[in-house]
Order: sequence, then structure tokens, then C-alpha cells
Amino acid sequence: MKTPTFLLLLLTFTLPAPAADDTQAILLNARRVGEALEFLGRPLGDDAKAALASAADRAAVESVFDPLCLAKVNINPESRVKVEPGDAAPELVEGGWSVFLVKVDNEAGVTAPLAASSAQAAPLANSPADQVADRWLQLGMYRGRPLAKTLGGASLEYRIIQLYSRDRGKRAAVIQFDVGQGTQDLGFRSDVLLNFDCRPATELVFRVVDEDGKPTTAAFEIRDPRGRVYPSQAKRLAPDFHFHPQVYRAFGESVKLPAGQYSVRYTRGPEYLAGERKVTIGDEPRELMVRLKRWIDPSDLGWWSGDHHIHAAGCAHYTNPTEGVHAPDMLLQILGEDLKVGANLTWGPCFDYQKQFFTGKVDDVSTHPY
Repeated sequence: MKTPTFLLLLLTFTLPAPAADDTQAILLNARRVGEALEFLGRPLGDDAKAALASAADRAAVESVFDPLCLAKVNINPESRVKVEPGDAAPELVEGGWSVFLVKVDNEAGVTAPLAASSAQAAPLANSPADQVADRWLQLGMYRGRPLAKTLGGASLEYRIIQLYSRDRGKRAAVIQFDVGQGTQDLGFRSDVLLNFDCRPATELVFRVVDEDGKPTTAAFEIRDPRGRVYPSQAKRLAPDFHFHPQVYRAFGESVKLPAGQYSVRYTRGPEYLAGERKVTIGDEPRELMVRLKRWIDPSDLGWWSGDHHIHAAGCAHYTNPTEGVHAPDMLLQILGEDLKVGANLTWGPCFDYQKQFFTGKVDDVSTHPY
């Protein structure tokens, strides 16, 4: 039986249009990701670089990048996000940052930012005390040059995610991805549970002495070549605090750092000359010898340094996981800044708890002349 002409026309116009070939966009995006990995200190190997340079289709790009992916994200035509574990081994390092890729199959051509979040990456300041152990992670999607801040809309794209581990050993985290409010898929399919193996970091021991050769305490600001601060401010607890970049360490005390190169700035307050040292950390513990040098000592002239406005609840006023800052932690900072006198104040936050320390007398942690 002959098909009517109008039915043939109807079938012709209702067939789906073939998908546009976006191979060129996929290849260009992939090469930009390779350049970003180089910038972040996670360069591809020589074989992978050669394979990426000669890649001519989607499959070639996948063969290079899929082994580096921590997660695989699918954005369906309705812009719903689903995620599953990637092919990369989930390995991190204590006290340091690790770089992974995220594979994005973008069926909807979305051009919004790809965001990642995790309850394990929540800040420690103002966190309930029973959640401190669980908040061991810090993460962020890299949006700097040469990458765009948003997805490009190509059917395949790779993005870079950076993760910081406060801890060593076995740790788990649930990481969720989205491209805007309401894009998460139903049934927990937009998040993925990952079990990480966090390698131990290396100890850097400070041997810091005053200009008279006696052991003392100083302020140390530690940064990597990209300017990132160590230990991460978001993952600090007393005696280190998130509201300033430096940490205070006495003679023989230490920090833990992953292998790499760092600049260490040191000082002991405005009466001292600041200094800076370059340090290379490997697999073995090492020491950093620092001899401080004054430019003036006002106490020789009868002037005694002090700070009469130290917040007992901390500079950011938090009541969790501790009720403010305790006297031993404040004294460490007083020693590290060579302040002879530190006077605390309290108001509102933590008042009922902190008022027990306001006795009108010199606190028992004090040691002359501090």
C-alpha cells in the first residue's frame, strides 16, 4: 500500500536533527586543561603530552584524561547532574593539596560553573565539637587561567578539582556536584562516596633562637610556589587559628608538610627584622635553623610592649568547637610577637564561660617578663 505524501513529509520533519560535531571544541578544551595542569604543578607525562598533542577525536582525549579523573559527571538533557567514581586512585597527602580531573559529559550543553561541595569540607571554626573529626577535607574547583570559569557547552569537557587533607590514613568523604540550584539528580545520584588513602607528610622542626642565642618562639608564615598557606587556614584548631596566615612555634616544635618547595617567612613582632628562607621538603624529617635579629629593644629604655585588646573569643568570635581562645594559646602568640603584656577582653560571645578567667590577676600561664 502506498504511503501518502503528507505522511512522508511529517516523518521527515519530526526526525531528530543529528548532533553537531564539536570535536574541535573538545580538543581545544583538552589542551587548555593540559596547560592548566602544568601550571598547577601536576604536569602530564611525556607520553600523555604527545598523545594529547596528536589527539584527533573524543576517544583519544578520553584515553589521556580518564585515568586522572576522580569523578565522572553526567549532565542529562534536562540539566540533571549524576556522578560516579572516576578511574584515578583516590590518594591524598596529609597537610597538602592534590590535583585531579573531573570528566563532564554535558548532554544539555550547560554553560554554568561546575560546583563541588562536601560536608567533610566544612570549616572548623564554629563547627560543633562532635564534627571536628569528620571535617578533615578542603576542596575547590580550579577556575583560574587558562581555563574559563564556566563550562563551555561542549559535549565532553574536563575540569580540575583540588583537594586538601588535614589528616593521614584512611578517610572517607561524600562529594556532590551541581551546575546550579535544582540541577542535582534525585536519589543521591549527584554525590559520590570516595574512600581516600592519605599519605603521611614530613615533619619540619624549627630551631629558633633569639639574638642572644637562647631558644625562643617566633611567627612563621609558610607558602608554596603558588602562594598557598600551610597549614591550611580553614583546617586549623588551637593553638593555630584560621584568622591569620602565620603559626607560632617555639624551639623544637614543628609543622608537617608534604614534599615540595616552600618559602618560610619569620619574625617576632615589630621589634625584629623579618627574614625569609627557602625550604625543600622530601621524605625525611628536617630542621630549619633560624636566628632572629632585633632592630630595637624598647625595654632597654624602660618601654614595655603590649596589646590591651586581645579578644578572648578570637578575632572571628567563635563559640565552637571551643568556647573562645584559652590562655595558653594566647600566651604562645604573645611570646611569638615579643609582647611583654597581653590583656584580654570579652563581650557577648563565650562571656559566661570566659568570665572565669577574668580574675583581675596575672594568669598562671605567665612567665616573667611575659
